[in-house]
Amino acid sequence: MAVQYRISGEGAEAIAASVEEGIADGALAPGAALPPIRGLAQQLGVNPNTVAAAYRLLRDRGAVESSGRRGTRVRDRPATTPRSLRGLAVPPNVRDLSTGNPNPALLPVIAVPARPGPLVLYGDPPIAPALAEHAASELAADGVPADHLAVTSGALDGIERVLSAQLRPGDRVAVEDPGWPNLLDLLGALGLTPEPVGVDDDGPVPADLARALRRGVRAVVVTSRAQNPTGAAVSAERANVLRGLLDESEVLLIEDDHGAAIAGVPLHPLAGVTRRWAFVRSAAKAYGPDLRLAVLAGDQRTVERVQGRQRLGPGWVSHLLQNVAVELWNDAAAARRVADAEAAYRAARVGLCTALADRGVVAHGRSGLNVWIPVSDEAVAMTALFAAGWAAAPGARFRIRSTPGLRVTIAELAPADVGPLADAIAAAVRGPGRGSV
Repeated sequence: MAVQYRISGEGAEAIAASVEEGIADGALAPGAALPPIRGLAQQLGVNPNTVAAAYRLLRDRGAVESSGRRGTRVRDRPATTPRSLRGLAVPPNVRDLSTGNPNPALLPVIAVPARPGPLVLYGDPPIAPALAEHAASELAADGVPADHLAVTSGALDGIERVLSAQLRPGDRVAVEDPGWPNLLDLLGALGLTPEPVGVDDDGPVPADLARALRRGVRAVVVTSRAQNPTGAAVSAERANVLRGLLDESEVLLIEDDHGAAIAGVPLHPLAGVTRRWAFVRSAAKAYGPDLRLAVLAGDQRTVERVQGRQRLGPGWVSHLLQNVAVELWNDAAAARRVADAEAAYRAARVGLCTALADRGVVAHGRSGLNVWIPVSDEAVAMTALFAAGWAAAPGARFRIRSTPGLRVTIAELAPADVGPLADAIAAAVRGPGRGSV
């Protein structure tokens, strides 16, 4: 059914701006159908080509999508209304476990160095020598080729730069489902089409990835460990299977290792199995979200493209920030703090999953900061959790085609919290009117 919001404008930009305003105001809801091109052109008194151009602009901006007979519709998660910013209205008396944040009390703290390194001028190398040396050593030890490196402002910045360097609007990208909301939003903003790949505890499901490859995806994004929202981690056995599917492929492979230091499981990388690849390791989860820094390794051409485009924008990630990161990585007290955080996260994650299993509830959380609980009805389960004093993130933020679920962030769970939370989740999963599990 066509939307009731009245689109206005005479030129393509004005028409597109009117639609974007309707989306921002909520008058055009996710999934709402836009008028057919000829119908809107007649309504506005403009050439149909003008409306077609406006719709193309909106698709390129990630606001709408076209799907054959269904016509043009507002994206389920338009780029102007990110999944991750659709916050819950959590009352003061409800414990909020929906954020995905690390525990601030477990983050290492270090003073900014009084002598942060040599003065950096235009034209100097973009990577601080100490950081390059440290990153190359660490990555090589993990089995990631580190001959070519770049530094970006976090994992998503690195992923965006690689996608932009290699793909064009309309290209299909295989992504985990359920998966990271910011990545799904990014694909929409870049005009790329997500191809969902199922995830189990060991990572992407091989049959789904094989299907995506047959459908002609141009890129594959894999979370190595601490997958958001399910906590999946690519196992050694799964890595071997995935390498077999990707071996010598022309597809672009991007690996996201954002939870490296606090994942709680070893890395089994795929890096280098395809001709074009990038491996992105962020410092945010272990050392603090405000440390906007990630190391990116890749094939020579991909890294050169990332650095070339970076030079035309921000130029480089500040060497002040890079040297702070190196100080943190080399500081013994900081290393102990990160190790303690990893142990605390593992204990909370395993504790909650075990407590839920004891109550007959299926839960997933092999690594990282989150536990994923399948449910039959997200709204009913969330309402029940709210009533019990807990808030989780709705699975709709993370899903494309996968079944409903809730994501619980365990970063600030104390041992005493596990039992009451498991009781509340078990009751929420059962739903009203059902007996004990």
